[in-house]
Amino acid sequence: MASRKKIRQSASVYVFQVFNYCFLTALVMMCLYPMWYCLMASFSEPSKMMAHMGPLLTPLGFSVEAYKKVFLNPNIISGYKNTLIILVVGVSLNLVMTSLAAYVLSRKNVMWKKPLMIFIMITMFFSGGLIPTYLNLKSLHLNNTLWGLIIPWLINTFNMIIMRTAFESIPESLIEAAQIDGATHWKILRSIVLPLSKATLAVMVLYYGVEKWNGWFWASAIIRDRSKLPLQVILREILLSSTQSMQTGSGGSDTEAIGITIRYATTIVATVPILCVYPFVQKYFTKGVMIGAVKE
Repeated sequence: MASRKKIRQSASVYVFQVFNYCFLTALVMMCLYPMWYCLMASFSEPSKMMAHMGPLLTPLGFSVEAYKKVFLNPNIISGYKNTLIILVVGVSLNLVMTSLAAYVLSRKNVMWKKPLMIFIMITMFFSGGLIPTYLNLKSLHLNNTLWGLIIPWLINTFNMIIMRTAFESIPESLIEAAQIDGATHWKILRSIVLPLSKATLAVMVLYYGVEKWNGWFWASAIIRDRSKLPLQVILREILLSSTQSMQTGSGGSDTEAIGITIRYATTIVATVPILCVYPFVQKYFTKGVMIGAVKE
């Protein structure tokens, strides 16, 4: 009887594993195919791509004309430079400010800890409004500057809560031992807390980095000097201009055809750089999120 029950369990486990693998494989294909389609379409000949319908597994011919159109835009280089400045400076300041806030709120002897936490969350919630933020930037003379895209968003409340929980998971005995040895809070944060929270810091880099890389709304709202526009705004303009020319037919059939491949090339240029960063932090992702999300 026991052997039959074991056989039934083994069969059910096998069926579940087969179903699970099939489902996950189909899910992976559904996620990867749109990106593959964009990549193949961006290298296709515009005229052939314009007449094509249905799935696309290989390029239709081979052409880099769409990428030439994108990179010949004089604002692309400046856009990349501005985005890298915002990314490097912004993420660095994000990590510093988020770590400081999370460390303060993770200590047990902080006066008015819970009211302070509630006040920070309410302040962060209301400071994200469109009109208040714009008026603050204007009053601080941060309009039309790259600092205007960095300073107002130094701390994300959600990320700060994750990091605070990660800091609280560090054994209190380590902190107390360091304090007995005369270590200051700066020394404790730099030498103990941050080195033990590398996984969470990697997740913060990913979160803040993706946010900075994809940000275009505020840049289009406060930046007037085209030499200061980030990459995403430039690519969005290229995408909209090619789409409009296709809809109006003002540029002729050749322009309409190249406009199709430009859309796909723009998508690849905008997404590939950030995708290249993800594999380096992926191994820390699950661990960092779990450490920052669960408190025992």
